[in-house]
Amino acid sequence: MSVIDRLLAPDSTFQKRFFFLAKRFIPGETIESALGAVRELNSQGMTATLDFLGEDVFERDAALHTRDEYFKMLEAINACGLDTNVSVKLTAMGLLIDEDFAATNLVSILERAANNSDPFVRIDMEGSSVTQATLDVFERVYATHKNVGPVLQAYLKRTPADVERMITLGVRVRLCKGAYNEPPEIAIKEMPTIRREYLRMAERLLKSGNYPGIATHDLRLIDAIQSYVSENKIAPDTFEFQMLYGIRPEVQRKLVAAGYRVRIYIPFGTHWAGYFYRRILERKENAYFALSSMFTK
Repeated sequence: MSVIDRLLAPDSTFQKRFFFLAKRFIPGETIESALGAVRELNSQGMTATLDFLGEDVFERDAALHTRDEYFKMLEAINACGLDTNVSVKLTAMGLLIDEDFAATNLVSILERAANNSDPFVRIDMEGSSVTQATLDVFERVYATHKNVGPVLQAYLKRTPADVERMITLGVRVRLCKGAYNEPPEIAIKEMPTIRREYLRMAERLLKSGNYPGIATHDLRLIDAIQSYVSENKIAPDTFEFQMLYGIRPEVQRKLVAAGYRVRIYIPFGTHWAGYFYRRILERKENAYFALSSMFTK
């Protein structure tokens, strides 16, 4: 185990003493803390997606425990009547153990979610080593359960073809730039090119997709999307902007005021240190957003 992995482990000293550093971006370790954040966002006209933090499970009991936590989440959401759905990572459902096992766990969550007012479940996209397996499991499950959709990462060179496949299937896609440090053989590394590809795929989804989630904090992309939907007379209720909890909240509120739908991704749980490092601090662009957000409300 590397020094970073030891530092970010759920039982580490850093995890126990330094949550105050991450509190702007992770409301807490419990479902109650996450639902409190949802309640506040709902009062501001935004919806949410809850994610129970954790990934790379290698034991069946651990995957089943995560599945059961999602059952509890869905029951709590249903009981309090808040406007939120959930997202899952397939590696936390046992993807690295057995694809059939992960698919079975995902189906059980989808069937529980079907009882909620918002039954949709998002499958988070992880590193490139599991991209194909994630989409394989998704397509298998989507054949019988339509309340599910994947995330696609614009910086991967394979993604334009994946976008076209999802459009053909009529799938709800969340499009993001991509948060993992992938090699240049499979991923675009230059930010201007990533932006160009992101916008091109976003336009395809906005014109021909099924209620896409446009996930970005990039002001240039947000402005370009607003111009595109205005020029092409795309109704604001046919898509939504998606952003991370705690990052550029003033932009989130401005989008709502302008009449757009906005969904906020809210992570919670005891594995917050790994998320905070890998998704907020490790990526230069996210770190800039995070630091700037600490000084805004």
